[in-house]
This record gives sequence, structure tokens and C-alpha cells, in this order.
Amino acid sequence: MNAIPGLVVNDLHVTFKGRRKFRGGRREIRAVRGVSFELAPGGSLGLVGESGSGKSTTGRAIVRLLDIERGTVTIGGVDFSSLRGKALRSQRRSVQMIFQDSNASLDPSLMIGDSIAEPISTHLRVSRAERAERVGNLLERVGLSRDWASRYPHSFSGGQRQRIAIARALAAEPKVVILDESLSGLDSTTQTQVIGLLEDLRASSDIAYLFITHDLAVAKRITDRVAVMYAGQIVELAPTADVFASPRHPYTQALLAAVPVPVPWVQRAREPLVLEGEPPDPARPVGGCPFATRCFYVMDKCRAEAPPAVELAGNGIVRCHLHADGIQQLPTQRKAVL
Repeated sequence: MNAIPGLVVNDLHVTFKGRRKFRGGRREIRAVRGVSFELAPGGSLGLVGESGSGKSTTGRAIVRLLDIERGTVTIGGVDFSSLRGKALRSQRRSVQMIFQDSNASLDPSLMIGDSIAEPISTHLRVSRAERAERVGNLLERVGLSRDWASRYPHSFSGGQRQRIAIARALAAEPKVVILDESLSGLDSTTQTQVIGLLEDLRASSDIAYLFITHDLAVAKRITDRVAVMYAGQIVELAPTADVFASPRHPYTQALLAAVPVPVPWVQRAREPLVLEGEPPDPARPVGGCPFATRCFYVMDKCRAEAPPAVELAGNGIVRCHLHADGIQQLPTQRKAVL
């Protein structure tokens, strides 16, 4: 395994300027607040949470589609966050992003071979013949025929278009691939096929995957570690098996309780765990724990003090006052949310 981490995100902050107030300046929306994690070459990290938690904003900031207010992003040992102009364009091949809607990411007026060839032409100096050969190899690598390079996107199924998008992302030979809800629009059979494809590609290379998803079942199947985001922060990060077997943060516990169990009698026997209320307004940051208004185990200090990042075994963290004096199991008696 390569000693240089594929991706290092350190203290990432992203703030949006909202609409101008009637009096005064614009509202500041703090979408991402101090996000940090590492992703080793060949590794796979799931970034999970509710809509609006900051997952996609984090991914878009990493690939520099959004401005970074503070913090650093390092890819393959290169400080990606400080690059500008030509230097940034030359390094963009290091990280590629695959979006949920393959229709939007593929130009309907271009044959798929031309779409896949575009990043090769942009980032790699190869002859026309070699470029065509690379396109054919990429199509075969994702389980499609090289003869289909002259077909247009509309002639493919959703799963096939997602495979084409994966081939296009791999064309630039990236170190990191970010998948933003890329599997959520697929049926279960196609999803399983694409997951198998991604695992095969990872096994044959040092590509690191960052999966942004609200689907915990997908995260469990394909990731080595899981980072749980809430209100722009990572509240828990740990090996995937540990997160699912023993969630440390109350929010993680609530997310897992919402995942249906395929065994009817087990599902009926589960204790309901329904989150009430809404996440805090990112334009009005709270002084204490952002989850305090919805937490089943809330204490007075949760409303007054931001919880520290407590280290977990296995290179992880949890941000919760319940663990400030040492890692413990969550209480068995829940308090009513006030």
C-alpha cells in the first residue's frame, strides 16, 4: 500500500453568502465546519447523513467546484486547495467526481467514445490511435463492449450510463474518485452489479473512493470506514463494521434504526427511534452541540458547550459529551427531547 495518503482533508470550512438582509450585509450559511479525514490509496470511505448535512458540499469543495473558506485538501501529497489557474487544471486529473444523474453528466450530443476520450485529450499526451485504444479498454474494463464507443447516451440503460460515467472518470487515471449518490437511482440488481464493478476496479488499482450517500445499506456493503455528518460536521468516524455494530453517537444510532431489516419479525420487534425536530439553521450556528435539540440523551452541558472530538480505537473519532470521559455504550434510558 502506498505510504502517501490518497486524500487528506484537514479542517475544511465552506461558507455560502445568502440573500442580502433588509438592513446590513448578507447572511452567512456555514455549510461545512471543520471537516477532517484521511483516505488511503485503495481505501473506501462513506460520507453519510441526512440531506443538508454538508456531504455533497464537502465533495464539491474537495474537487474545487466550490470555494474553500478555510482548511486544506491534499491529494497524493499535493496541496490541492492552494492551486490556481493552470496549476489547478493540470492537477484536476488527480480527483474525479461521478454524480447521481448520469444523463446530466454525459453530453447527449456526443458519442460515448468521445465523452470518455475528452479527459484523455485534456490530461494525457497520447496519439489518436492510443486514445482510441484507451477508450476501448476502458469500456471493456467497466463491462461494456468497445464497439459501443460510437453510440449515443440515450441508447443505454441507466446502469450502463453509470458504467460509462465511471469509465469517463477513470480515463484521467485519478488517485481519488468521489461518487455523489451515484448508486441511489439504480434498481437493486443494477446497483449490485455496479458495486461489484467498483470493488473489482479498486482491487486492481490504488484508486481511493469517497462515497457520498444517504443509503447506509450501500455504505455497509462497499466502504472500509464511515464518516457520519450532521449540521456540517463529522460527528462520528470509525471502521464500517464498528459503526454498524456499536454506534457511538446518538445521531448515528438514529440513522441505523431507520434502516429496515429484511426479516419481518425482527423489524416488528425493533424499538422505534424517530428523530423529532429539524437540524439547526446553518445561518444561525448554535453554541453547544448542534444535535442537542433532537438528542434522546441531551444534558445541560450539551446546550452550552460544543462536544470535543474523542478518539476511538481504529483511527476514528466521536463528537459527543457522553464520551468525553471515556468511550462508553449509549444509555439504555432515553430522555424526552425538550
